[in-house]
Amino acid sequence: MRAAIEIRELSVTFATRRGSHAALDRLSLTVMPGTICGFLGPNGAGKTTTLHVLLGFIPPTAGSATLLGADVRQSIARERIGYLPENPDLYGFLSGWELLAFAGRLFGLDRATLRQRSRTLLEETGLADDADRRIATYSRGMKQRLGLAQALINDPDLLILDEPTGGLDPLARLDVRRILAGRRAAGKTVFFSSHELSEVESVCDRIAILARGRLVAEGTLAGLVPPGQTLERFFIDSVTDRKGCEV
Repeated sequence: MRAAIEIRELSVTFATRRGSHAALDRLSLTVMPGTICGFLGPNGAGKTTTLHVLLGFIPPTAGSATLLGADVRQSIARERIGYLPENPDLYGFLSGWELLAFAGRLFGLDRATLRQRSRTLLEETGLADDADRRIATYSRGMKQRLGLAQALINDPDLLILDEPTGGLDPLARLDVRRILAGRRAAGKTVFFSSHELSEVESVCDRIAILARGRLVAEGTLAGLVPPGQTLERFFIDSVTDRKGCEV
C-alpha cells in the first residue's frame, strides 16, 4: 500500500545573521492511509516548517517528501489534500456560504455537488444557522470551524491541519473529533500538528514527536506510552533531558 505521506532524510536550513539554523535535521516519517497521526513538539521544534514543505510553501534543503505518491514540489501533490492553517485568514466580506462556494469552484466542483457538500459541511461544523452572515462577524472559534469546512470542501484524501482545535470550546472540539473520526472511517488520512495533548489522545492512531528538528519518537500511543504514564509525561520526557533542557 502506498503511503499517504512519505518523508525521507528531510532537512531545512535557514540563513541567519549568525550563520544558519537547521529547522529540520534529516527527518524521516511515514504516514499510511486511513490513519490519524498527531504531529507533536515544543515551540520551534520544526512542525510548521515540515507542514510548509509538504504544502510546497518552502523548498527542502535536502531530502524528499511525497503526498499520495506525488513529489511535494509538483502542484499535482496538492490536488487531493485539504489544509487548515493555525490562524485561517478568511475573507471577512464573504458569508460562510460564499467562502465555501469560492473554494469549491477553485477545485472545479459542479454546482450541485458544491451545494450539497457545502450544506453537509456547514451542518457538521455547527455553522448552518450562521452561513449567511459575513465572516467578519464570526467569533474566532466560528472562523476556525469554517476554515475546517473549507479544507474539506474537495473531499480530500489527505487532510493536513495546524492546531485545528485552537480557540474552540469543548462542544466544538467534540464536533472536530467526530469529523476526523468519520474521515478516517472513510479511508482518509489526517495529519495534524497540535499542542492539545488531550485531543491527540482522543483521536490519534499514531503520533510523531519532534525536538530541535529531529524525530525523537514515533508509533502508536499504546506502543510508546508506558502503562500508568500519561502522554504529557511521555512527551516531556521525550523532548527534554534529565536536567529539563530540550534535547
